[in-house]
Amino acid sequence: MFALFDIGGTKTRIAFSSDGEIFEEPVIIETPQTFEEGIEVIARTVKDLSKGREVRAVVGGIAGPLNQLRTELVRAPHLQNWVGRPIQKALSESVEARVFLQNDSALVGLGEARFGAGNGNTIVAYITVSTGVGGVRIVDGQIDRGQFGFEPGHQIINANDNSDDALIDLDGTISGEAIERRFGKKPYEISQSDALWDELARWLAIGLANTIVHWSPDVVVLGGSMMVGDPKIPIENVRKHLEVVLKIFPEHSPLALATLGAVGGLHGALAYAKTALVGK
Repeated sequence: MFALFDIGGTKTRIAFSSDGEIFEEPVIIETPQTFEEGIEVIARTVKDLSKGREVRAVVGGIAGPLNQLRTELVRAPHLQNWVGRPIQKALSESVEARVFLQNDSALVGLGEARFGAGNGNTIVAYITVSTGVGGVRIVDGQIDRGQFGFEPGHQIINANDNSDDALIDLDGTISGEAIERRFGKKPYEISQSDALWDELARWLAIGLANTIVHWSPDVVVLGGSMMVGDPKIPIENVRKHLEVVLKIFPEHSPLALATLGAVGGLHGALAYAKTALVGK
């Protein structure tokens, strides 16, 4: 019925749902860095997983902001060869089915809002801290409308002088890629006892304060390897710093850790599939 995918900067997950309610065991592959190889591998995997069953639609997320029609990437730090390429068209032709694209973090957030840590809340802010920082605003169980989607990781959090080159965003401060640039090692190679993790918690709290005053969510769900992995940014430290930096509201939105793990994007894709096909 539905083929689902989650194309991240490093890993791609693909699964099949025969009933539109649950999905089968996903296949996990290294994300191809070239557009041509990516389309070929994804199409082949979808056909293998379908086992001759009808593929009504292929639905999934990809790392980076999409154009207004949700057919192409307009930016993608980790998938530069995919930018400006006809992803929706090429994949649709390869699998002979409708294809619906969304930002990968948006679908993880949708999954968490519908089936995970945000379930039961009207407005959910989802923020992921991993190789990069992304997120989405979910309202009434749907991805909120936006011209290009949501990129909370690219909010400016440090602008100490008048040089545009000195502007620092949240992604450039707390992401795994930023930490590797700064220290020359992967975040998981840094001991949990290192003071860096509390420093990152403070910067994240500053970013969350901005997100909360703009989005006013019922709950903020935090996911990604830097939040739920080992080592990680301690959520209790984030809460402590948020109490200090967020002053305009009498209390801040509660924080919760994501619960769906690495398949959150597939849960979100399955939920999105039903919405995308209404009236189609």
